[in-house]
Amino acid sequence: MNLVVLAGSGNASLADAVAERLGTVVCRSVISRFPDSELHVEIEGSVRGCDAYVVQPTGPPADDNLMELIFLADACRRAGAARLTAIVPYFAYARQDRRVKGREAVGARLIADMLRLAGFERIVAVDLHTVSLEGFFGVPLEHLSAVSLLANAVEELVVDQSVIVTPDLGAVKLAETYAELLRRPIAIAHKIRLSGEAVRVRGIVGEVAGRRPVIVDDMISTGGTIEAAARALIAGGCLPEITVVASHALLVGPAIGRLSALPLKRIVVTDSLPTPAHDSLPLQVVSLAPMLAEAAGRLNVGESMSELLTHR
Repeated sequence: MNLVVLAGSGNASLADAVAERLGTVVCRSVISRFPDSELHVEIEGSVRGCDAYVVQPTGPPADDNLMELIFLADACRRAGAARLTAIVPYFAYARQDRRVKGREAVGARLIADMLRLAGFERIVAVDLHTVSLEGFFGVPLEHLSAVSLLANAVEELVVDQSVIVTPDLGAVKLAETYAELLRRPIAIAHKIRLSGEAVRVRGIVGEVAGRRPVIVDDMISTGGTIEAAARALIAGGCLPEITVVASHALLVGPAIGRLSALPLKRIVVTDSLPTPAHDSLPLQVVSLAPMLAEAAGRLNVGESMSELLTHR
């Protein structure tokens, strides 16, 4: 079946790179808004009878990017696409996977239902905040991981004195994966979230004195978790050469200022979201394009995905 790649405005450069890897170009579409802010999406190329892959992360502004993804799905379906897959490098609302206070929406489940109703028959996502989200989807979910790519990228910075640090208990399994790939010990920070932006670390479990920390997490949002962990590590006597590794760089709110004030040697992230250049941050960006293109190519011809999937 003929494969076609489409893109929203969430990360057009990544979509272009994926299409190039697949030996094609992104099918042109026009995404605009009426004066009253209503979204309008029109596909300019033919997708009739095609296996269509829509590349669109739902990062900030999450609601705008999500609506683009849904509109692109409907446009493809109405234009006769034979099969429709969403490639969502960053999946928003993943942290809203349960009710905490009892009278809240479960945003992750709602978004999963919306994507199914829009017409997507399969979802490809990268390093979801929690693997339990797979149970929310009424269509198959291909959960890919960028951990091996990031571990390869950071390997040159890892020395005998390095220690892999998880900034909270929820990322322990992630840290264990990095520790196995990089062959280094683990330390765990006990984090308490005070608000959406503020966190506090009560203490560190593991040996960090005289060591070079490598803090690993699935995302960097406001930078509060990274800042709290880094300051606790410094108080614990670590060397002032901290590396941060994360799949998704949202870098919203006070993130740039917080991270710039820390003794960070390198911040290694993927291009799941557009990462603007910041002279004050030692950013290194690893591209997801090869992995996403391989996933699309395998799905297109019905090959196994087992080598690409994560079950952590």
